[in-house]
Amino acid sequence: FPVLQDDLENFARAPSSSTAAPGERGTIKAKANFNVSEDVAALRKAIEGIGTTEKTLIDILTHRSSSQKQAISKAYLETTNRILVNDLKGDTQGSLEDLLVALARPLAVNDAKWLIEAIKGAGTDNSILIEILASRTNKQIKELSAAYAEETKKTLIQNLKTEVSGDFGKAILLLAEGARDESTNVNKTRFIRLYQRIIPHLRQTILEYKTISGKTLQKSIEKEISGDLEELLVAIVKCVMSTPAYFAEKVYKSMKVQIETHYCLSLRLETEQFW
Repeated sequence: FPVLQDDLENFARAPSSSTAAPGERGTIKAKANFNVSEDVAALRKAIEGIGTTEKTLIDILTHRSSSQKQAISKAYLETTNRILVNDLKGDTQGSLEDLLVALARPLAVNDAKWLIEAIKGAGTDNSILIEILASRTNKQIKELSAAYAEETKKTLIQNLKTEVSGDFGKAILLLAEGARDESTNVNKTRFIRLYQRIIPHLRQTILEYKTISGKTLQKSIEKEISGDLEELLVAIVKCVMSTPAYFAEKVYKSMKVQIETHYCLSLRLETEQFW
């Protein structure tokens, strides 16, 4: 499922998806005539009966916007004195449990939990660091950092400093600061700070690079840089051109590699609603 450069150029020249409100950029839309009380009652009935009615859980959690699902979680707690995520964990299992729990939680909490998993233990899963930190906005990074600190009692920056090093480490730490320049005044030129430019400016830079050099910026990165830093910079370029296309490619590839599907679908499909 390679995303063709011509397709990306069409994305770049089209109105930016970033002008749409969060939760309105993907395929998961707000449900018309949303009734939180009806959804809470349906979820409780599906969970508390003999045998969980998985279809009801799936229908509700995959057809409500993020804000609607957070309203459901709040009303569920107020109505039943129970936590929806905990009930989902108790009545489902395996990949379905992971997906439904991820859909019921805020994006920032999911991101924080995946980052904790990526960092803990021997060795760091740099691919997860790259996917999350390269694709999130400043606001989303601030929110996930707050959720991370609440869960671990340490800042994300503090923990990353002990896990990453070299040019890759410097770039990841800069991303984790959530300080990408989102204003209209852009003067940064250093390649390692590529992501700090505003998105429209970067899109145009990528297009002009191909015009001048005769090859795409992604191809140049892949030729001149290797390892985790290459993966990070390529992810940044893809997200600048089209974050939805970046995640579509990730989802497609994850379904072809069964061992990855458990993580990928729970994170990537949950993330899709925010674009």
